[in-house]
Amino acid sequence: MKRRNMLHALAGASLAAMMPTVPAWAAGLPPVEVFKSPHCGCCGAWVDHMVAAGFKVKVTEVTDTTEARKRLGLADEYGSCHTATVGGYVLEGHVPANEVKRLLATRPKALGLAVPGMPPSSPGMDVPGRSDPYEVLLVQRQGGHVVFARYPKAAT
Repeated sequence: MKRRNMLHALAGASLAAMMPTVPAWAAGLPPVEVFKSPHCGCCGAWVDHMVAAGFKVKVTEVTDTTEARKRLGLADEYGSCHTATVGGYVLEGHVPANEVKRLLATRPKALGLAVPGMPPSSPGMDVPGRSDPYEVLLVQRQGGHVVFARYPKAAT
């Protein structure tokens, strides 16, 4: 009887070894691809913020993010220092990871999220002692936007 159990265990292990590997994000978060200048420190800090939130991030260094923004269909008015993609959406600027997660959970029909400019209290632009207000915009595919989130968050 023990021999039969051992053969079953070996067969199961062999079968498991032949199964295709599933991407790490398949059960969780999709990967993020960031287009940024190799000289931008705040972009690197935003990448660190996303990694700390559980995202796997691929960085593609470019001399000018305008090209990536244009290719992805995002208007220059939403521009910041880096552009990213995640789960079929575009991310522009210092978007908080929790808003990216909310975007992925709710899956609105939109182009993506943007934090135009470089607000001093956004992720990667953190300035100790400052909590400047800024908005995370949900950019519509047909143009225009609505406010997706406001920071700092109101105390509840």
